[in-house]
Amino acid sequence: MKVNVQDIGGTIVKDNETYVLADNNFLKNLVLSSTQLHPHQSTRGHSHPGQEEVYYFVGGEGEIELGDQRLSVGPGSVVLIEDGIFHRVHNRSDQELYFVCVFDGSRKH
Repeated sequence: MKVNVQDIGGTIVKDNETYVLADNNFLKNLVLSSTQLHPHQSTRGHSHPGQEEVYYFVGGEGEIELGDQRLSVGPGSVVLIEDGIFHRVHNRSDQELYFVCVFDGSRKH
């Protein structure tokens, strides 16, 4: 199956003043998720023991917290999130920040 990085298909699971979040659950073991983080907003931040994630940033500029680190992210950035590490994304700009995420299993956040 092929999907477009700008439209991963699936279902919108959250749509509020912070972001639009969609999950593509077409595979048995992996979830492909997209987040459109609105300007000057941040995700709530979380960690989930037993689950790793990969974030691929497609558009916009921002910052990701990984534990006690803060890393700049933009188009083409790929961030590997280890099992149990706290992570949170910040959009410090006037533009949308868009990224996709791949994780194993069901949503635990």
